[in-house]
Amino acid sequence: MPGGKIVVLLLGVVQLQLLAVPVTAAVDDQRAREIVDRVDRMLRGDSSVGTVEMQIVTAHWRRTLLLQIWSRGTEEALIRVVKPEKEAGTATLKVGNNIWNYLPKVNRTIKIPTSMMMASWMGSHFTNDDLVKESRLIHNYFVALSFAGERNGVAVYEFTLTPKPEAALVWGKVILEVQQETLLPTWQRYYDEDGTLVRELVFSDYRLMGGRRIPTRLAMFPTDKPGEQTVIIYRDLTFDVPLGDDTFSLRNLER
Repeated sequence: MPGGKIVVLLLGVVQLQLLAVPVTAAVDDQRAREIVDRVDRMLRGDSSVGTVEMQIVTAHWRRTLLLQIWSRGTEEALIRVVKPEKEAGTATLKVGNNIWNYLPKVNRTIKIPTSMMMASWMGSHFTNDDLVKESRLIHNYFVALSFAGERNGVAVYEFTLTPKPEAALVWGKVILEVQQETLLPTWQRYYDEDGTLVRELVFSDYRLMGGRRIPTRLAMFPTDKPGEQTVIIYRDLTFDVPLGDDTFSLRNLER
């Protein structure tokens, strides 16, 4: 999860003529990368501490978890279940490309192998891979502006992200839409290598939290499972909190 998406306002936004047609070179790639990186760090900052509610809806069951999250930069995150009580203490630690899960009922820590990176995280529609790769968009993808104009009465930028040759990624491309005025994201779509839409992440309920305006509701919809979704709702979030190295240690994961 995500623990772990994404705020210093970037100045000097290149002014684009609003066209209702796709564009490919209205801003340079560097500017596109800066905007995508800003979105990527929007819910993290240099560090952050917060509480989120995760609502999971599948064809057969519904589940709600209350989670405490800690993050530092884009490389370190700790997510711990607070409720329900029967799952309290279950936790996930991310450091770089490595992920560990702690299961308090059996007092066991498991390192997630590469073969399990696409498995569901906490039964949600997010994967273990999301915790690793979603924090490194500009490192793993080429970024290009593919549209600038109005949609539904709002001026937006659309960015198309394509995998770099050296990046081991499952997506053929990712498309991100961002409001031009606020540089806040509205949606992010994931496509397979054949160009088929696999899932969509929708951002909404923009509010001031921790002194920053952020989307406090993130909803993931898998296209192959109509009616299913995972919704993450930020209840509180504080940025730039001093966090020691021990916060993101295996010892702290197992406490």
